[in-house]
Amino acid sequence: MKSVVSGPHATAREKNRILVTGGFGFLGSHVVERLVSDPGRHVHVVDDLSTSPLDHRRYLCEVGDPPNLTYSICTVDSFCRSAEEQDFQEIYHLASVVGPAGVLPHAGRIVQMVVNDTYRLIELALECQAKFLDVSTSEVYGGGQNGFCTEDYPKIVPAKTTVRLEYAVAKLAAETAIVNTCAVSPLKACIVRPFNIAGPRQSGKGGFVLPRFIGQCLRDEPVTVFGCGQQVRAFTHVKDIADGLIRVMEQGESGEAYNLGNPENRITILELARRVIELTGSESEVVFVDPKTIYGPLFAEASDKYPGASRAMNDLGWQPRYDINRIIMDAIDYCRSRNGWGR
Repeated sequence: MKSVVSGPHATAREKNRILVTGGFGFLGSHVVERLVSDPGRHVHVVDDLSTSPLDHRRYLCEVGDPPNLTYSICTVDSFCRSAEEQDFQEIYHLASVVGPAGVLPHAGRIVQMVVNDTYRLIELALECQAKFLDVSTSEVYGGGQNGFCTEDYPKIVPAKTTVRLEYAVAKLAAETAIVNTCAVSPLKACIVRPFNIAGPRQSGKGGFVLPRFIGQCLRDEPVTVFGCGQQVRAFTHVKDIADGLIRVMEQGESGEAYNLGNPENRITILELARRVIELTGSESEVVFVDPKTIYGPLFAEASDKYPGASRAMNDLGWQPRYDINRIIMDAIDYCRSRNGWGR
């Protein structure tokens, strides 16, 4: 385990100490950036970099190498097993395999990975008397009712077993363990189910659609739309999700789950492809493909899904700020700046 500490240890102890697992990931990096902007917080990141789209050293330079940020390059399990004393007031758990293609190499092991990490962090939260926030997935709804998903709807397990289902069931098992532990112990914990996060720093390597479309458009390559392109999604800016996570941590009711997503951004994948072509000024054309020819026979497409997010909006006052065009443009600007396309 590599652990890097910036600033005097005694000073960190006097601050509100926060643990963020997966803090160098796409979403985690935005959460960390928000948290360290408050000098009264000391943030410690745990990340094994296995799914991170970032060069974490470059990221640290970009955020000003804040003195209230330290990190350990290791797994959640090894961090929790370490002998050094831990003392946190809040734990954000974002570390996970992720992505429709990113989960495929872990088939058969996803339940073990997700559930084991969750139990480790439940134990740590109880030991520290820290509030625990678990980032789950909208996949637990199995598509909801005609795509609409709200916290009061049943969680659905489809008949066909896929790797995507293993991921959803693993997250649901972790949720169940958290809620039941809250009922029988002093654990204070909340669950967040995000919907189609997108924006700057997202990589297409895990099978995420927006960065794939943008990369293809900036290179004037065909834009590969899976199937007929009528899959329904509601994309949510990563900054909105990061703000929502912090709000749930600060105000959420223990034992509750909160959807975070922007229902106003409901769109089909085909329309998303056309928007990206327009906003990049690309000469690309849409082509319809079978995703299994790209990712192999284990790939499975998600059901239609878009969120009911009234619980977070009404109970916590969370409001997503970014429309779909802003999400696309922010992601385009990031891709251009990092890849030298300059278009």
